Amino acid sequence: MNTNFQSYNQQQNWLFPPSIEELIPIEHPVRVVNGIIEQLDLNLLIEEYSKEGKPSYHPKMMLKVMVYAYMDNTYSSRKIERAMRENINFMWLAAQQVADHNTIARFRSKKLKSIFKDIFKQVVLLLAEEGLITLKEVFTDGTKIESVAGRYTFVWGNAIKTRKEKMVEQLEEMWQYAQSIADEEDSDPIPPDFKKIDSEKVERTANKIAEIISKNPRASSRAKAKLRYIQKNFPQNLDRYEEQEKTLAGRGSYSKTDPDATFMRMKDDHMQNGQLKPGYNVQLSSESQFVVHYTLHQTTNDLNTLKPHLDTFESLYEFLPEQLTADAGYGSEENYEFLEEKGIGTYVKYSTFDKEQGILKSKRKKKNEDFHRDKLYYSQEQDHYICPMGQPMENIGERKGKTKSGYLQKSSMYQAQNCQGCPLRTGCFKAKGNRIVERNHALEGYKEKVRENLLSEMGIIKRRQRTADVEPVFAHIKSNRNFNRFTHRGIEKVELEFGLHALAHNLRKKSA
Repeated sequence: MNTNFQSYNQQQNWLFPPSIEELIPIEHPVRVVNGIIEQLDLNLLIEEYSKEGKPSYHPKMMLKVMVYAYMDNTYSSRKIERAMRENINFMWLAAQQVADHNTIARFRSKKLKSIFKDIFKQVVLLLAEEGLITLKEVFTDGTKIESVAGRYTFVWGNAIKTRKEKMVEQLEEMWQYAQSIADEEDSDPIPPDFKKIDSEKVERTANKIAEIISKNPRASSRAKAKLRYIQKNFPQNLDRYEEQEKTLAGRGSYSKTDPDATFMRMKDDHMQNGQLKPGYNVQLSSESQFVVHYTLHQTTNDLNTLKPHLDTFESLYEFLPEQLTADAGYGSEENYEFLEEKGIGTYVKYSTFDKEQGILKSKRKKKNEDFHRDKLYYSQEQDHYICPMGQPMENIGERKGKTKSGYLQKSSMYQAQNCQGCPLRTGCFKAKGNRIVERNHALEGYKEKVRENLLSEMGIIKRRQRTADVEPVFAHIKSNRNFNRFTHRGIEKVELEFGLHALAHNLRKKSA
C-alpha cells in the first residue's frame, strides 16, 4: 500500500535561512511587550547600573525578557535562563543573548526594586493615551495572597502578652513570699511597679528577693528553685519578647520565616471559614479590567488600607481619580471623610447597605431585631430617639474613641427615662438600668450622602460595573494564571513580584 508523506530531511540546508523576526507572528503578545517597553523612559533603571567594570546586559533587554516571562507564566530565574536559550520568543527579545540565572535574579530583586513603580506608571499612562482607560474612575478591592513562609511558624502578639502577664504574677507571688519571711530591716511594704516589665527590672527584683531569702533559714527549697528559674529564664525571655514586639509593630501576628507576613484567614474551598496562613493584603484599583494601581499591606482587613492606597496613587500620578467604587469593606467614617476632603465621588457601601435594600435576606430573622437602634425613630430637630414604648430617649452626653489608625470618633449617648416595669424590656435590652443607645452623627451624615449616590442611576451602574471590573482581574491573576502564593519573602520583594504580575496582566489584556 503506497502512502504519500511530505519530505523529511533533517540535513536539508536553507538557501535563504529565515530570520527569527519572520518566525514571530505579527499579532503575537511578545510584540506588544517589545513595542510598549521601547516607548518607556528607562533613565531611572539605567542609573541603577555602575559605569565601571564589565559591560552589563542592556536593562531594556532584561526588562523585556522579565515582563514577557511573567506573561508566559515563567517565574523561576533558571527557567527564564533556559527560555532565553530555547524559546524563540525570548531569543527574539534578547537578540539571542543569554543571561545566567544569577544575573536575572539580581536584576529582578535589586535593579527593579526601587524604580518598578515608575515603569508601571509609564505603561498605565500609555494605555490612557491610547484611550483604553481614563484614570478618572476606578474600582478598588482587596485580596489576600499567601506568603512562601511556613504555615506553622507563627508568633502571636496575644501569646506574648499572656506570657508577660504570667511572669508578672510569678514575680508578685515571689515578692509577697519574700516579704512574708523578711526581717524588719529588709521589709518593704511597697511592691515594685510591674505595669511595664523589662529584663533589667526583673533582674533587680530577683536579686532583691534572693538577698532576702538567702538571709532567712526558713525559706523553702521550692521558693529557692522557683527563684533560680526566674533568674535564669525571665530576663532572656523578656529580651526575646521585646524583639518580637518590635517585629510585630502593632500587628497581631507574624511568621518567623517571613517576618513581614501577617497571619490572615484565607478563603478555602474545603473549609467554610478558611484557614489562617501567613500572607499579605493586596489592594488593587482597576479600570476597564486594567490594573491602574496596587499596594500591599500587612493588615488583615481592608478598612485601614484605603487611605494609604490612595495616598500612594496620588504620589505616583500626582492626581487622584474623580470617582471611586468599592464594597462595604471600606465603608467607615474615616474613609468617607477622606474621600470627601479629596473631592472624590464616593460609591462605597457601608456595612448595612445591602441589608437595608433587601439584597441580603437571611433565612431566619434575628432575635430582637425589631428593637435594634436602627429601627428606633430619631428626631433630628429635638435630638432624641423614641423608644419602642413611645418615650423619648434624651441626649446624656458624648463618648469619644480612637480607631486603630488613630482616627478620633465621637458618638452621642441617648438614654430612656424609665425602663422599670416596661413589658417590652426583655426583648428590648438585658442590661441593668435604663436603656442607652449611641449615635455617630458624622457617620450617619456620610451614610445618607453615600446612600443617595448608590441609589442614583449612576450608582446602580457603578455597583454592577464593580463586580465585572476589579473582581475578574483578581480571578485572572489568581485562578487563570495560578498565582496563589508569593515566591519571595519581605514586603518590598513581594510588592515587586505582584507588580510584575499586574504589568503582565495589563499587557496581556492589551494584546488580547
